[in-house]
Amino acid sequence: MSTHPSVTILPGSYRANRPQKPDDVVDMIKQNDIGIVDLRFTDLPGLWQHFSVTLPEITHGLFSDGIGFDGSSIRGFQEIHESDMLLKPDPATAFIDPEREAATLAIICDVVDPVQHGAYSRDPRYVARKAEAYLKASGVADTCYFGPELEFFIFDSIRFEQNQHCGYYFVESAEGEWTSGRNEGAFGGGNLGYKSRYKEGYFPVPPHDTLQDIRSEIVFALMNAGIQVEIHHHEVATAGQNEIDMRFASLLRMADNVMIYKYMCKNVARRHGKVATFMPKPLFGDNASGMHCHQSLWNGDKNLFFDPNGYALTSELCRWYIGGLLKHAPALMAFCAPTTNSYKRLVPGYEAPVNLAMSQRNRSAAARIPMYSDSPNARRVEFRCPDPSANPYLAFAAMLMAGLDGIENHTPPGDPLDKNIYDLPPEEARKVQQVPGSLDESLQALERDHGFLLKGDVFTRDLIETWIDYKRTHEIDPVRLRPHPWEFQLYFDI
Repeated sequence: MSTHPSVTILPGSYRANRPQKPDDVVDMIKQNDIGIVDLRFTDLPGLWQHFSVTLPEITHGLFSDGIGFDGSSIRGFQEIHESDMLLKPDPATAFIDPEREAATLAIICDVVDPVQHGAYSRDPRYVARKAEAYLKASGVADTCYFGPELEFFIFDSIRFEQNQHCGYYFVESAEGEWTSGRNEGAFGGGNLGYKSRYKEGYFPVPPHDTLQDIRSEIVFALMNAGIQVEIHHHEVATAGQNEIDMRFASLLRMADNVMIYKYMCKNVARRHGKVATFMPKPLFGDNASGMHCHQSLWNGDKNLFFDPNGYALTSELCRWYIGGLLKHAPALMAFCAPTTNSYKRLVPGYEAPVNLAMSQRNRSAAARIPMYSDSPNARRVEFRCPDPSANPYLAFAAMLMAGLDGIENHTPPGDPLDKNIYDLPPEEARKVQQVPGSLDESLQALERDHGFLLKGDVFTRDLIETWIDYKRTHEIDPVRLRPHPWEFQLYFDI
């Protein structure tokens, strides 16, 4: 396991008490012999960015006044003629980074526009903050809890290339079913076997599951960062699909946790000479990686989604929330399944939630009500369409806004479909609306349906227009314009 001079990753080291004020951060630095403070923030597509400062820079002024950076070099942010931006660290997010050799304290920051003298409208974290504020102002509830289930792959190697004269990707994994015939092993021959067959990777013990210890190291790293973890396990797909489940938290806090989660997974895997990816569908013919999002609304210690007499023990308010999710799902997909690759996942037959329906227990429905427990505290909706390529700040905020719109308008979720929707007769299946079939369709839906996001100025028209333009210019068009390898299989001899 990784160590640096002041931190050792050990079981049981979960720290629930986080700093709350700048003075707490200063004390944390002194007590742990910190030498570097790493300031982190999220670009518009959802990738962490950072730079590091030394101890003389850690003053109260850093927290109150911020520190400058070039916003024109960050995806989705400013143009070059308006590039000066500020970062203000949030002391409540500080954690000691167990993956760095030097003793490093990481702090998540908010982005500030120095000209407008306020929070930057395209800062994804600011959108999440506004969504939480809008919830409280609505009077519906005071807290929205999120519990995302992020799935990801750990491969031994990944190679890819696309240029004027070639295009390919090559995945290597000792767990892959396709490696059952190759020579391997300590003595240069034979095969070690125990490959997870396609769609049969769920819950096997070692030696099938070769990643148990790596996942445990990721768990300890997350706990050291103050994140409570509930379980971890191998997932359904061959070639090293995994899941680590964090305990639920409030919307903004959970979005922060997702960014820390991705960071730890990637860095622990790299330390072992492997690579972690949150790309939704890296393998053809096997299950993809989702980010099923469990959600509930609370007032104090009361779960507003529970009703002992309601369908699946849910309240009418819960069902209206689900109605909002389902009504706005095509537009939500622009933030919740925001890559061209996302729609390789959203196809029938791979536990993918392509059907916009509500159900209890049924994993073929977009909105599932888990029935593991009849406890009032456990009542929630699991929205299964999102995937881990999403920017969590934007995706969580968008889902909350859709749910609140459903509550405001008493939107019915439709009749429950408590059966395998994939096996419905054709005449019944045609009546079930499905998610969009491509990122371009989702962006078109967002263009038509985004009024619910603008309420309370949570999302701005500028952010939505910037998002749509970025996705079309930098993702959809580059994929659309390049020959696909399978087109050679189909058309070369035409």
